[in-house]
Amino acid sequence: AAVMETLRGKNGCPWDKEQTRESLKPFLLEEAYEVLEAIDEEDPETLKEELGDLLFQILFHSRIADERGEFGIEEVLSHAVEKMTRRHPHVFGPGASSRRKGRKPATSGEVLARWEELKQKEKQNRKRKSVLDGVPKPLPALMRAYQLQTRASRVGFDWKEIRPVWNKVREEMKELEEAVGEGRSRQIQAEFGDLFFALVNMARFLKLDPEESLRKANERFSERFRYIEKKAGKAKTTLSEMTLAEMDRLWDEAKAVERKRLKRRGR
Repeated sequence: AAVMETLRGKNGCPWDKEQTRESLKPFLLEEAYEVLEAIDEEDPETLKEELGDLLFQILFHSRIADERGEFGIEEVLSHAVEKMTRRHPHVFGPGASSRRKGRKPATSGEVLARWEELKQKEKQNRKRKSVLDGVPKPLPALMRAYQLQTRASRVGFDWKEIRPVWNKVREEMKELEEAVGEGRSRQIQAEFGDLFFALVNMARFLKLDPEESLRKANERFSERFRYIEKKAGKAKTTLSEMTLAEMDRLWDEAKAVERKRLKRRGR
């Protein structure tokens, strides 16, 4: 906090002094995604560095708020502690000590249901009318779909088992095919979105994070495509000179290499 105050002070860094909440938005997102990348790479040293960079963004925003007379980092931290204490009555509330000494703790499902109840009570004071309020609109679309479905599920708006979810995915795929066949551009977009939404629901039932699943699929695609480029370079040719069949063969090679690597890691 003291470093941030100095950077924004009279004799501080010109760049840091110029920053606003709006200008810092891209950096906040970038640092968060760099933390995710470090987690994927299973590199503790890099993770430590990236967490520090993310924390610095929190300090930056807190300092700007302090300068505006709104709040400081101490209030951010105390608010977080107070909120977590309030929303974990099974840990910090009356009788929690006896539960820790022998009584069966609440299940994760019960905890989430209670968490949602407490959030709704808090939101009544902030004029929020829906359980979906508070899911940020700027979230990546897959992530937001997952959060919207999760919020609805916590109040009972959900299927009890996975079979209807499979049926919904098939239904949305059929409707997309029909829209494409009829050439209705607006309907195609709507049905494509509905199919994505249904697949996110499937991911939720399979206890998968759809955003994480797609990120990893992106990485697998990138690695396999780079393998094809590398092989083409060794053969002193370009991808545009190769046939699709040749590229497919190298793609399958890349998948085999990937499977062997994962097998060695025990995955």
